Amino acid sequence: MTEPRPSSRRPSPLLVVGGLVALAVAVGAFALLDPILAAAVAIGALTVLALAAAAHDWESHATFEERELARARRRKERWERNAGARARDRARWEAHQARKAARDSSR
Repeated sequence: MTEPRPSSRRPSPLLVVGGLVALAVAVGAFALLDPILAAAVAIGALTVLALAAAAHDWESHATFEERELARARRRKERWERNAGARARDRARWEAHQARKAARDSSR
């Protein structure tokens, strides 16, 4: 399985170099080519850069087991947090059943 990497705000050095290369290609295209063709080259270079940025951490995600473990922890915390409400509801239900049984037995 894949090991999740810690999230960092700093872009990878390879991505920064790719951005500089894309910028150089775009500037060079505008210097050497017709503006319409240069715009097409610049858009292509920036698209490739955007795809590289989106895919650079493609495999650094939590596994199914890790996500389920986190969900189980949250459910357990919620269950423990609501224990008092469940106890009160159980007491009210039992009192209701006792009143109902007393009412039915008196008939």
